[in-house]
Amino acid sequence: MIDGLFAARWQEVVRGFLKIGAMSYGGPAIMGLMQTEFQEKRAWLSKERFLEGLALVNMLPGAGATQLGIYLGYVRAGWWSGLLAGLCFIAPAFVIMLALTAVYAEYGALPVAKDVFYGLGPVVVGIFAVAVYRLGRNAVGDAWQGGFAIGAALLAAFSPFGIVATLLLAGALGVARYAHRRAGILAAITVVGTVGLAHWAGGTLDPAALTLVAGGQAGLADIALFFFGVGAFTFGGGLSMLAFMQDQVVNQLHWLTDREFLDGLALGQLTPGPILMVASFVGYKLAGVTGALVAAVAIFLPSFVLMLSVLPWMVRIKEWGWMKAALKGIGPAVIGLLTVALGDMLPAAVTDVFTALLLLGGVAALLIGRAGPLPPMMAGAVAGLFARFVR
Repeated sequence: MIDGLFAARWQEVVRGFLKIGAMSYGGPAIMGLMQTEFQEKRAWLSKERFLEGLALVNMLPGAGATQLGIYLGYVRAGWWSGLLAGLCFIAPAFVIMLALTAVYAEYGALPVAKDVFYGLGPVVVGIFAVAVYRLGRNAVGDAWQGGFAIGAALLAAFSPFGIVATLLLAGALGVARYAHRRAGILAAITVVGTVGLAHWAGGTLDPAALTLVAGGQAGLADIALFFFGVGAFTFGGGLSMLAFMQDQVVNQLHWLTDREFLDGLALGQLTPGPILMVASFVGYKLAGVTGALVAAVAIFLPSFVLMLSVLPWMVRIKEWGWMKAALKGIGPAVIGLLTVALGDMLPAAVTDVFTALLLLGGVAALLIGRAGPLPPMMAGAVAGLFARFVR
């Protein structure tokens, strides 16, 4: 049943997420664009609720940016709005990737759009940096929360602890500090012990065992099973999912060559929206347009199922006393993880003095000029084209 709130707001959800889906680049930086557009500019939700959404998507397998879009749509106007937000976010990426893949298949060459990304990349990273800064001011309220943020960043940067385990540990320490000391410490010891045992035993969650696809098979059912497994059982966001996808598609299933997968990855970098739309490139190479559609649906379907199943319960769970305390630990830890992600993106986006100036200009436009994300992104794209032409 469609409620009145959804009927009143579905058009703004469609417009907002089609815009973000068509203009957003940069993997994790997309989350920063969502924060700037929906939390800061449109005030759909508070910074606290945005951080709760970030924490949730980081603890679930699947496509993080898409899940965050579903969360924001759900907060705005309920279940149907969450579904619509997710669909509108990934739709532009699918259409653009399909068009680029068709051009690639016909001419065997990548478009000149790399010039646009040369100028767009540093601006997007700047927008992401501003989002982390704004959220961090709200998430870190005392010295303990500052310690949680720093600790999470150190674990992410220098240990194999893992994102999910880091957030669980931060939640346990939050309970220990803000609610029940003994229960929180026991929970923290349990998390550390479990992670230690898993590493000692060499155990990891391997989605390959769950895809049920044998090497050489490449029918539509095989494409669907493989990409559903990637979307349902891979933690760590788009980059870890891409690493697994590359190993399986090239080395295990032999669906693509190394060169073909790298070309698909390059097209994915040129395509706005979620980088996991590379799946449609693989599907197209195997079974044309139908294969591209099947691959795209299969890899994103688990994210929709997970989020739309969990979100109706989230409001109730948040009211539990220990959960409120856990979120006081998890929120700062998310900021620490985002800071590490920002550091990982900087070398690829800022390659010379010109791109460094573009990044600083984007930051200044948002912090000083109070601009929305679209004007600095457009300016960066034009500047990238101009810089290439005058060389």
